[in-house]
Order: sequence, then C-alpha cells, then structure tokens
Amino acid sequence: MKFLGETSKKTFFCISSFQALAMFRRGLFYTYLSIYLRYFLGLSVTETTLFATIPMILNVLSQTFVWGPISDKFQKRRTLIILGETSASVLTFFVWLFHTFPSNKHIAGYVVIIGLTIVEIFWSMSNVGWTAIISDLYKVKDRIGIQGKLSSIGAIGNFIGVWIGGMVYDGMSKFYNGWGFYKGLLFFIASGVMLISTIPMFFIPEGGIEQNPKGAKGTDDVSPRIEGLFSYSKPFLIFILAMVFINFGRNSIALIKPQYLTLKEGFNVSSSLLSYIVNVASMAVFLMGLIIGKLSKRFSDRILLLIGCLIATLYLFGFILAKSLTVIFVSNFFGGISDVIIFSSSYSFASKLIPPEHRGKQFALFNATFFLSWGVAGTFIAGPIVDLLVKAGKTQNFSYRMSFLSAAILVLLGILILLYSYHRFNSENGKLTIENRK
Repeated sequence: MKFLGETSKKTFFCISSFQALAMFRRGLFYTYLSIYLRYFLGLSVTETTLFATIPMILNVLSQTFVWGPISDKFQKRRTLIILGETSASVLTFFVWLFHTFPSNKHIAGYVVIIGLTIVEIFWSMSNVGWTAIISDLYKVKDRIGIQGKLSSIGAIGNFIGVWIGGMVYDGMSKFYNGWGFYKGLLFFIASGVMLISTIPMFFIPEGGIEQNPKGAKGTDDVSPRIEGLFSYSKPFLIFILAMVFINFGRNSIALIKPQYLTLKEGFNVSSSLLSYIVNVASMAVFLMGLIIGKLSKRFSDRILLLIGCLIATLYLFGFILAKSLTVIFVSNFFGGISDVIIFSSSYSFASKLIPPEHRGKQFALFNATFFLSWGVAGTFIAGPIVDLLVKAGKTQNFSYRMSFLSAAILVLLGILILLYSYHRFNSENGKLTIENRK
C-alpha cells in the first residue's frame, strides 16, 4: 500500500474533492434544518434535536456492528464510501417526497426524522470507510497535517454551502422561511452533491491493510507499547470516555445555536446574517487547517488536543456572556479554530491506540463520540434545559444561555478525564517498554 511519501497528488486531490463536496452539502442542508423543524414545522426545541439523535444512534450502531466489521473483514474502504453515498443520495430524495404527504406539519417533521434515520443506516458505510482509508493511506506523523489540509478544503465547501443554503432557504427573500426545504430544492441539491462526490472516489486506492507486502508491518502508527495490548486497550477506552464529554459538550448546542441566534427576543438574525455568522467559523477552520500541520511538528497531538479543548470553552463562554453580535462572531471564530484542532489531534492520538487490523470497528467507536454528540447531547441535555427553563417561566434567551453553560461544564469535565487518559497511556507505554527490554 502507498503511504504519505508515495501517495500521489492525484489521490489527495480526489479525497480533498470528496471532502469539499461533503462539507458543502452539510453546510447547505444541516445549518438550516433545525430552524425549519422548529419554526416551520412547529417541533419543540428537544424534538428538533431528534433529527440528529435518532439517525446518529442508528449510524453508530451500523458502523460498530455492521459496516465496521465488514470493513475489517474485506478491507474495502473505497467501496463502502461509494455505496454509502449513492444509497444516501437516492434515499434523501424520498425523505423530501414523503414529508410532503401529511397535512399536519408536526407529523411531517417526524417523517423527516424517520427518513433521515433510514438514510444514516446506509450513509454510515461511507463514514466508516472514510475514517479508515485516511489511516490506510497516510502515516501517523503526517495525519494531523493531512486532516488540517482536508479541514481547510472542507471549510471552503462548507462556506459556499452555508451561503447558498441561506439564500435558498427563503427563496432569496422572495418567498417564505422554509421554502427551500418544503419545495425540495435543498433536498435535491444535497442529494445531487452526494452522488457527484462519488466520482473522485473511483480514482483513489481501495485501501485496506492487506495491500501491504507480506511480512511487512501494516503501518508505523501502532508502536510496540500498543501491540501487546488487548483489542480495546484501557488508554483507548478512557480516551473515548474523555472524547464523549468533550464532543458532547461542545456539540450539544450545535443544533439549537441557529434557533438561539434567530430568537425574536434575542439577536433576531435573518437567514442571510446567520450564514455570515456560521461562515466566520468556516473561515477559522480554513485558516487553522493551513497551519495545523506546522503546529503538529512543534507540539504533540496530546498538547494540541488540550489547547483545542480550552479554546472550545472560550467559544462556549462567549455565547453565554454575549451582549452583541460582535462577541458572537468572535466566539464562533474560536469555535471553528477548536473544531480543527480537536478533530485533527484526537484522530491522530486515536490512530496510535488502534491496531491496523481493528481500524474499522474501533474507529467506528471513535466516530461515535462525534456523531452522537450532535444529537444525543442536544436531545438529553441542551434541548431539555431550554424547554424546562421556559416552562418554569424563564425567558427563552436566558434558557438558551444556560444550555451553553452546561456545554462548557461538560467540556471541562472531559479535559480532566483526558488528562487521566494521558497518564494511563504513559503508564502502559512504560510497562511495555520495560517488558520489551527483558
């Protein structure tokens, strides 16, 4: 198999094209879906989070118990990506079609949620294949840099997607809020982009560790300190627990943040202004993606991960204390910076803890800390906090701010667990080093 020094520019161009298209679709579609469910279809704050919670639970279960094991058994990463994106593309069209049938808008909202759940079962093929193939193609010492470059390229796609989505959502201000979803245009664009994104995948290696020469080690990323451990090492499991708190904290408010910003009693931003706020984070992702590789040569992935988590807490406290949109813009910029640092460095550290032959299944567990954080944390933490405080007589503005506070507390707890995982990692490393010398 080819690794970083040998991986062609054509291969990187193809995977970066896929990343740009994937982030374009996410920015276009998911930035405004929460608002559509909340204000057009009339779901409660907690109910709006279900469109991420239920689908993501099925996504993670499918990755862990179906596609992850299949990926490990057959080592067909690229094939899983192509099949996953194609299936999701076709099914997305039917989600729009079926949600237009009910006359009751509330029921239509649940049709969207159920439809996206079915989409995610198949889409998870692409998720697990994508995560594994990056480790297959690139050496551990360069993965932070590669992930940073992909983040920058993805940020460009996301920027354009959010901008176009903001215009399409209300039909360029010629129709009504929610028009883009209800009439299907946002569904159609997202579906088409998924299909187009499979094209560059046909021009990259299949991936999989069996492509290595016989007798050669799979990669240089699994050091002797890890090879002697069980499939799921203790440092890995503690690290996963830390990432649950960190990701659940910073992402628990992702779905309700647009609702907070569009509150009439709050900042009351339009869909167009919302796109600018979101794209400030995209700009931060782009800029940080360009320099994260250089930072990784000066600082370890563990140090970078801690820095990213601290920046994430600043971002959350900015939203708690903000009295003006200027603070919101600055805070969202910090949020974009933390996204790149946390994702790139945590991926790099996780790849050191995962044996090559178990990448499919164990990366599925790592992915779960991200995918579930968008919905589960919103459904069981951020959403209920807002709904319960509003029912208790508090203002919506105050209630949303308290959800941001709960998010910050979760991240801080995650940092403490992360420090303990580092301690266990160093401890296991020391034990295995001594044993190898005997």
